[in-house]
Amino acid sequence: MTDEFIVNLYWNRDEDAIKRTEEKYDGYLNKVSFNILADLEDCRECVNDTYLATWNSIPPHRPNNLLTYLGKIVRQISIDVFRKKNAQKRYASEYASSLEELGELFSSNDNLETIAGGKELIDSINRFLNGVSKEKRRLFVGRYFYFDSIKEVAGYCGVSETKAKSTLFRVRQQLKEFLREEGFGV
Repeated sequence: MTDEFIVNLYWNRDEDAIKRTEEKYDGYLNKVSFNILADLEDCRECVNDTYLATWNSIPPHRPNNLLTYLGKIVRQISIDVFRKKNAQKRYASEYASSLEELGELFSSNDNLETIAGGKELIDSINRFLNGVSKEKRRLFVGRYFYFDSIKEVAGYCGVSETKAKSTLFRVRQQLKEFLREEGFGV
């Protein structure tokens, strides 16, 4: 089942689109959501909301890469749920750990979640990542976009956890310097 076929089902308003999406991407969507929420029930709800949001957004959108499109939707829905549930308390999840690590890049006066939403910052980070090695980019994206644990990113990158931690630390420091040069107050 190709992504193009599934997108065409959505485009034609065929309810089988949701079933096909679930068959192909349910595991991926649950993993992304669970990495953020660390709660199976909330995760399942976010994935179901992702299917509804996808149904409501295709058409008019016609994604070229369905996996990325779904990933962005489930990620945003899960982050929104995380923020609502944890507005007053600290919560142990890979999302919280990742934000804490990235928080080192910015001054304590900055709201990282607000800064991270800025298009200029995103463009700068993408330029930075295009200039680093494939291994560093995979570690960074795995940890800070998909919110995978250090153990997971080390595993699929084929490095030790110690090397993954030290590489991520160095990449964050390089990114901080890059952003400073780009004019961000870091």
